[in-house]
Amino acid sequence: MAAPIRLAGEPGPEALGRRVAARLLGALRDRARGLSQRPLGLATGRTMEPVYAALRDDLAALPGAERRELLAHWHSFNLDEYVGLGPADPRSFAATMAAAVGEPLGLAPAQLCLPDGLAADPEVEAQRYAAAIAAAGGLGLQLLGLGSNGHVGFNEPPCGPDSRCRCVPLCASTRQANAGAFGGDPSRVPNQAITLGMAEILQAERILLVVTGAAKAPVLRRLLQSPPSADLPASWLHNHPCVSLLADADALAS
Repeated sequence: MAAPIRLAGEPGPEALGRRVAARLLGALRDRARGLSQRPLGLATGRTMEPVYAALRDDLAALPGAERRELLAHWHSFNLDEYVGLGPADPRSFAATMAAAVGEPLGLAPAQLCLPDGLAADPEVEAQRYAAAIAAAGGLGLQLLGLGSNGHVGFNEPPCGPDSRCRCVPLCASTRQANAGAFGGDPSRVPNQAITLGMAEILQAERILLVVTGAAKAPVLRRLLQSPPSADLPASWLHNHPCVSLLADADALAS
């Protein structure tokens, strides 16, 4: 039987970002010491911006030899990517990750993996991406945000626990939530994305769900109070044996 989701809070996004960054740094140390060979599972979005900022600061504060050793063991796979956007487009998740960690940390492209949003056949690309994760042994620490409609990755409701990496249509509320990177116009947000499914997410060794802001308080309450259901894809996390939830005070407000 899965263990209960472990909940911890911080007063605001910056403090939360530092705490999450410390978890990621710990996962990098585990890889460097040979305690876990599985790659990191990473996410994008506004919630993750203070996380990657804190991680950059933490790594910069380390002695040079230790920092180089940890970065040499960096290997990560992101949750998702928009269909139709490539790394040269600043609105793509590939460009976001390059700016947040790839370029400042000097990572090689092969260390920071995302689906190819420009692939001729997104479904074939989804199968290729899933196979690459499987070949790497599956994911170690999986970082997740929480969508206002209960999605994780781009697993829009309804979604079952056995869903696999695939190309999905994005619902109107998700496109509205992501419109900030597209000039505030949800009609300019791509209407499809490649996403890891709940199956790949639930196969991770550990899951770290990060939730910030008052806007997420209602869906977070639903998650904590609801049994697993296709109507709330994040609720399938209740079936995982090692899930930690880190949330700020606004997200935890009743």
